[in-house]
Amino acid sequence: MPMIKTRDGTDLYVKDWGSGRPVILIHGWPLNADSWDAQAMALAQSGFRAIAYDRRGFGRSGQPWSGYDYDTMTDDLADVMREMGADTDATLVGFSMGGGEVARYMSRHDGKGVVAAALVSSVVPYMLKTDDNPDGTPAEDLKAIGDGIKQDRYGFFESFFKDFYGVGMLDHPVSQAQVDWAWSAQNQAGLKPILECATAFAMTDFRPDLPAFRVPTLVVHGTGDKTVPIDAAGRAAAKGIAHSQLVEYDGAPHGLTATQSDRFTNDLLTFLGANGAIKQRQPETMEA
Repeated sequence: MPMIKTRDGTDLYVKDWGSGRPVILIHGWPLNADSWDAQAMALAQSGFRAIAYDRRGFGRSGQPWSGYDYDTMTDDLADVMREMGADTDATLVGFSMGGGEVARYMSRHDGKGVVAAALVSSVVPYMLKTDDNPDGTPAEDLKAIGDGIKQDRYGFFESFFKDFYGVGMLDHPVSQAQVDWAWSAQNQAGLKPILECATAFAMTDFRPDLPAFRVPTLVVHGTGDKTVPIDAAGRAAAKGIAHSQLVEYDGAPHGLTATQSDRFTNDLLTFLGANGAIKQRQPETMEA
């Protein structure tokens, strides 16, 4: 797999599978590109080019001291697209924190080369509870994330991933091995990137970015998501994005790309269109 250099010289690890119209997969916090493997394989087998990369500070990418703000990380996305020759007819798919890079790319880079987008369990448009965002998460709860990591990083993530995958909420959400893999993946990330990215996704207001979405946009969110609750996220994003379709997974937790992997993969492929053309469909036509 190639390593590319960003405009500020940071090395990013990129996985490039298949050929066809590019689909850029942007992972969540604090995971890496491997979290997309099931979808990347299905995309490649269905005639798409699946490109997934480790965000700066995570996985096998470099860990610079700075650059963990959404403007810089979105410039990284633009650099990946350019260096991989995937800046034409591309679809951007962002999971959780990765949804922020999709939103900021649409505004900061004017959606260059993008024909469709998907926000999956995404932090967009705004996580923080404020007077004009009453469904958001209280500031003290978001601050507790950083405090917990600083006090006992490994204990914090052991508990975090149980909520992430709905352990105890669903009968058989994922195997213990899946939870263990996620815990080990966060070990690849640097402490500063983990902390600064937590601040970035918790405090960045993407509401001004929403009008920049001028392409068909799929929004997928679980109604049982305790990590990024749906009211301030998926439902608000779909309301603010023109040409969007919201698909709610009843009772699904945050990590639905794993807990409902087959369903999500099918929904994504259907949205993209089996013949390679974007198909805009109403939410009720999606699989229930």
